[in-house]
Amino acid sequence: MIKPGFETHPAAPARAGHAAPRGGLLAALLAAGLLSACSLAPTYQRPEAPVAAAFPGNGAANADSGAAAVDTGWRDYFADERLRQLIGAALEHNRDLRSAALRIEEARAVYNVQSADRLPSVNANLAASKSKTPAFQTSSGQQSIGKRYDAGLAISAFELDFFGRVKSLNDAALAQYLATDEARQAAQISLVAEVAKAYYTERAYAEQYALAQQSYAARGRTYQLTQRRAEVGASSRLDLRSNETLMETARVAALTLARQRAQAENALTLLVGLAPAAPAGGAMADDAAIDAMSALPAGLPSELLARRPDIRAAEQRLKAANANIGAARAAFFPRVSLTASVGSSSPSLGGLFDAGSGSWSFAPQLLLPIFDAGRNRANLTLSEVRKNLAVADYEKTIQGAFREVADALAARDYLGDQVAAQRAVQLAQADRLALLQLRFDNGVASSLDVLDAQRELFGAEQSLVQARLLRTTGAIDLYRTLGGGLK
Repeated sequence: MIKPGFETHPAAPARAGHAAPRGGLLAALLAAGLLSACSLAPTYQRPEAPVAAAFPGNGAANADSGAAAVDTGWRDYFADERLRQLIGAALEHNRDLRSAALRIEEARAVYNVQSADRLPSVNANLAASKSKTPAFQTSSGQQSIGKRYDAGLAISAFELDFFGRVKSLNDAALAQYLATDEARQAAQISLVAEVAKAYYTERAYAEQYALAQQSYAARGRTYQLTQRRAEVGASSRLDLRSNETLMETARVAALTLARQRAQAENALTLLVGLAPAAPAGGAMADDAAIDAMSALPAGLPSELLARRPDIRAAEQRLKAANANIGAARAAFFPRVSLTASVGSSSPSLGGLFDAGSGSWSFAPQLLLPIFDAGRNRANLTLSEVRKNLAVADYEKTIQGAFREVADALAARDYLGDQVAAQRAVQLAQADRLALLQLRFDNGVASSLDVLDAQRELFGAEQSLVQARLLRTTGAIDLYRTLGGGLK
């Protein structure tokens, strides 16, 4: 017996041409929402690059032949096998790069969530209810117990995107995802360069430390000889103290360089992400290796737009801001959403899918903004300002990239000559010391002249190592700024 309040009535027979239009109307509305969405976002145009057409003082270099940095993998660019191992370990274990990769996963998830709004969500439901009606509420004067079972499919509040609001939000999420991926590539290039620079810095400190130890040992021998000469009256106390000062100065320099080398090793360990499996080794790159590293064609500034992932990331952020304007504009227009369901209901579980138990509902909703206290206008203004900020950020990124390349090219042009000049100074100081030592041994020159020559030779040797390090890091910077380091 069907209890009061839950009676079912036979459905009126559908007349030909009446049932079909309902399904056709629903399909038509869904198709309109999925396919006919137009975007109100402004047509995207890439801003003009606010830089010169050529790098300063690099007219001839623009026509250089050779593999571009972006086509040269770091394994081919760096010849030192130990350095290759460190870069490979850093790409696997560096925590900053790992965070960048996780941010890509985060941006991809956000994009997937946003893109899901462009399709209707269809949910299946199965429900059962049981209720008791008191006797005074029934026509028979007896209490009754009613049961009801429902099953069906439902589409809940699906927005028919006639004005492209959802599409614009989806485009913005996609651009943000692509920007995050480009940022990860930029972080990888920077990591490769930083590991190489930290490695060669540690090697330079090791070379300078070895020179300081050699100088300290040599000055120690000279001090002991002067001490013996002073004991027999052949040298003055001034000579003894001068030699002692020079010896202790070399010791201070050696201790300072030992500390700096240890700190450089710690910095390298942090970049790599784990303690090195083997102690540091190798040597500073020689002149031939640095020449090969520096021989990269600079190309034209316009090529940086395609080579540098940080510039591409800034452009993707600009595209996202441009798409958000479309979403803000669409907020001024009516928003149409659809809720629909189809299923069956029955007072008994066994009769849930019997003939005549079918049910459906169709509830379109139109939301027309009338008064919002200026909220939509403020959101549109905000999105336009953010686009202008994105344009400024994009242009600033290009200008920064232009300067980095120009600085690296200037370093390539001048540091080679600086190293050659410093090497000439070091050779001249070494020859000067040899001549003064010979004169001192023959009693012609004073010990103070020899001490002064030793001090200046030590300074020239240290400056030569530093100049070679600057040239090496300059070549690494040129490789990085031209977009190399991904492979």
